[in-house]
Amino acid sequence: MRALSFFDRLLVEIDQSLRATLAIPTTTERTNPAQNVLPLAELSEEERKHSAQLMRINHAGEVAAQGLYRGQALTAKLPQVRAQMERAALEENDHLAWCAQRLAELSSHRSHLNPLWYWGSFSMGAAAGLIGDKWSLGFVKETEDQVEQHLANHLGKLPASDLPSTVILQQMKEDEVRHGQMAQQAGGAKLPFPIRKLAMPLISKLMTSTAKYI
Repeated sequence: MRALSFFDRLLVEIDQSLRATLAIPTTTERTNPAQNVLPLAELSEEERKHSAQLMRINHAGEVAAQGLYRGQALTAKLPQVRAQMERAALEENDHLAWCAQRLAELSSHRSHLNPLWYWGSFSMGAAAGLIGDKWSLGFVKETEDQVEQHLANHLGKLPASDLPSTVILQQMKEDEVRHGQMAQQAGGAKLPFPIRKLAMPLISKLMTSTAKYI
């Protein structure tokens, strides 16, 4: 098998972006944790809409995570870091598929701005990878820490009877913690305060507030 050129890999990334934002992404061997889980009670129309808004935000967040990991893998300098990013991206695809399935069950739609979330995150991930693997890994660690907090917040906001969505978010939260720990153990550097506490929360707020409705 011939080695892919940078241009070849870029074409692969375009294909991956289309799968993540418009089609069904390639997933791992794992099954949907909510596959055989039913709501504890029938959701009211208000509860259904509320759950759909939360799951749409989480789906958009996973689209962004997919872009981030793919961008970092494209520019990672060490083969083991690239492999780690690619595996994490594949597991994030599981999250994408699970959230998309739950949105369909809730008779709702994905964010129409998903291409923006993907390529914006891809650009940031690629830039982090170009700066250096330790900063790229540090970006992953900080991102996963913030996503973990975000998921914990959403778990507290879901309707009590929406057990399928709850199970999905719980598994996602466990995965994000593991991804963050892997990045830290691989040598991730702590990001500067302005990036951790100002830039990243601002971007996250922009995405969640728009994906909720659009």
